[in-house]
Amino acid sequence: MKRSVKTLLAMVLAAAVLTALAGLGALDTLDYAACDALYQSRAASDGEVVLIGIDDRAIAELGPYSQWSREIIAQVLDLLNASEDCRPAAIGIDVLYTGDSSPEADRALAEAAGRYGNVVAACLAQFGADTAEDGSGEYYLEDFTLRAFEEPYEALGDAAALGHINAMLDDDGVLRHHLLRYTAPDGRDIPSMALAVAQMYRDYWDLGPVELPPVDAHNFWYVPFTGLPGDFSESISVADVLSGEWTAEDFADRAVLIGPYTAGLQDSYVTSIDHARQMYGVEFQANAIQALLNGTYKRAVSDRLQLAALFALLLLGMWGFWRRKVAAAAALWAALCGGWLALCWGMYQAGWILHALWVPAGVTILFALCLAVNYIQAAAERRQVTNTFKRYVAPEIVNEILKEGTEALELGGKLTNIAVLFVDVRGFTTMSEMLEPPQVVAILNRYLTLIADCILKNGGTLDKFVGDAAMAFWGAPLPQEDYVMRACRAAADMVSGSAALSQELMEQFGRTVSFGIGVHVGEAVVGNIGSPQRMDYTAIGDTVNTSARLEANAPGGTIFISRAVADALEGRIRTTSLGDSIKLKGKKDGFEILTLDEILG
Repeated sequence: MKRSVKTLLAMVLAAAVLTALAGLGALDTLDYAACDALYQSRAASDGEVVLIGIDDRAIAELGPYSQWSREIIAQVLDLLNASEDCRPAAIGIDVLYTGDSSPEADRALAEAAGRYGNVVAACLAQFGADTAEDGSGEYYLEDFTLRAFEEPYEALGDAAALGHINAMLDDDGVLRHHLLRYTAPDGRDIPSMALAVAQMYRDYWDLGPVELPPVDAHNFWYVPFTGLPGDFSESISVADVLSGEWTAEDFADRAVLIGPYTAGLQDSYVTSIDHARQMYGVEFQANAIQALLNGTYKRAVSDRLQLAALFALLLLGMWGFWRRKVAAAAALWAALCGGWLALCWGMYQAGWILHALWVPAGVTILFALCLAVNYIQAAAERRQVTNTFKRYVAPEIVNEILKEGTEALELGGKLTNIAVLFVDVRGFTTMSEMLEPPQVVAILNRYLTLIADCILKNGGTLDKFVGDAAMAFWGAPLPQEDYVMRACRAAADMVSGSAALSQELMEQFGRTVSFGIGVHVGEAVVGNIGSPQRMDYTAIGDTVNTSARLEANAPGGTIFISRAVADALEGRIRTTSLGDSIKLKGKKDGFEILTLDEILG
C-alpha cells in the first residue's frame, strides 16, 4: 500500500513538474517551431492581391534607391490609375516617406495619392518598456508602450489614408503575429497597412467592414499564411510599370502593394511558414491582407485549459509507462503523441490553436524516464531474485522467475499445491559423539551436499537445512510439470547416493549413516514469511507438517509417502502399503502410509 501511494505521488510530481515547465515557457522556442511546421502551409490565393516590387531590376535601371525621386512612385500611381474605368481597388505603399525632399517631388507624390482616393501611405511606431500611471498616481512598468511615432510628411499624410508597417517578431525571432492597430500619441486610431488596404478593397466592392480577427492584450493576431516567399509576386517590377509592360488593366479592381523586393533594402524576415527563406515585408503585408479578406482566423485555446489537459495526459502516460513492457509502453507513447498532433491539426482547421509540442515533449520525456527507471528496477530485481534463489533453487527455475518477473513470487505468500520432502540423516548424532568435530563437519557436509545436489538436479527448491535434516518442495515458486514425480526422484536419488557415500565413509571412519525420507503432496502457503527485517522464502501448512511426520517415522534407507503421492503417481511407481499401522502425530486414524520401493520406467 505504501509503495502504491509513493508511486502515485511520484507520478503526480513528475506530471506537475513538466506541466509547470511548459507553463513557464521552457518549451516555447521548440513549440513555436513545431506549431509552424504543423499549422502553416501554402494555400490557394484568389489573385486579388498583387505586388509591384522595388527590385534589383528597377534599381539597375533607375539608379540607387536612396537617390530615387518621390516622383517615380507618383508616376507609378498615375499609371495604375490611368483610366477611371479600371483602377486598383486599393494601393498600399510599403515605404515610409517622412520629412521633406524636393518641393516638386513631394507635391507630385502627395497629389497623385490624393487624386484617386485609393492610396494607403505608410507610418511606423516604435514600442518598448516604459513607466505608466495607473490613474491613482501610482506608476508601474508597462512592457509594451508606444515610444515614438513616424508618419508621412504632412502633404502625403493629408492626401492618403494611413496604415502602419510595423513587423514585430516573436521572442524566437520569427514573424507570425501582426499588430492590427494602435493609438497614435495624438489619439488617432492607426490601423495596420494590411487592415487599411483590406478595408479599402471591401469598400470598393461594397462588401462592408472587415471582420476583425481575435487579438491579444496588445492587439496582435495570428496570421494564417497563404503563400511562401515569392508566391504573391508575379515578377512585376516598378520598372515594368514605368515602361508600360504592365498596364492599368492588369491591376484593375485588385489590391496592389508597392514595396522593397530586394535584399539590399533590408526589409525581410523569417516567417512561420518558412524558416529557411526570408520573406519581404511587402509579401508579409500581402499575406495579412489575404487573411483579412478570407476571414479565416485562428484563436489560441486558453493556456490554463491546455495545461490542465497536459497534466491529465502526462498522468495517463506515466501510469501507462510505469513498469510496463517496452512494446506496450511504446504503443501508448505513439498513440498519445500521434493522437495529440492529429487533434492539434483538426482543431486548427476548426479555427483553434493548440500548443503542438507540449504533450509530445512531455510524454516523450516521461517515456524515456520510465524506460530508464524500469530498466534499473528490473536489473535490481533480477539481481535480488538471482541472489535470493540461486542458493536454493535449480538454475532453470531461477531463469524462469527472471522471465516472469517478480510478480511470479507473489511476495507475502500464496496458497498453492506443492510436493514437500523432508530428509534426515539417521544415526548421525551417535556417530558425532565418537568422532572429532572436524570429522563430524566433514561427514555432515558430504551428506548435505548430496541432499542439495539431488534436490536441485530434480528442479526442487531447497527450503532450509536444520542440523542434519533438510526440507525441499516442488511446484513453487513457479508451477512445474510432474512436480510430484520430481520430488520422488529426488528422494530415490538420495537413497541410492547415500549407499555409495556410506561405503566410502565406512572405509574412512568405520562408521556409516543413512537417510529417512518423507514425501507428501497438498496445499500449502508459499512465499516470504517473517518480518520486514528478517524473512524466509518457505512453505507452511498441514502438507509441510505431514511430510515432516512421515520423515520422522521413516527408518534409515526408507522413503515414506502418503496415499496422495501414490495416487498422483499411480502406475508409475511401485509401493508397499503399511496401512495405518504407524500413527502420525496430529493425524486421525486411517491415514495410510506407503513405502516408495521403485520408480518404474
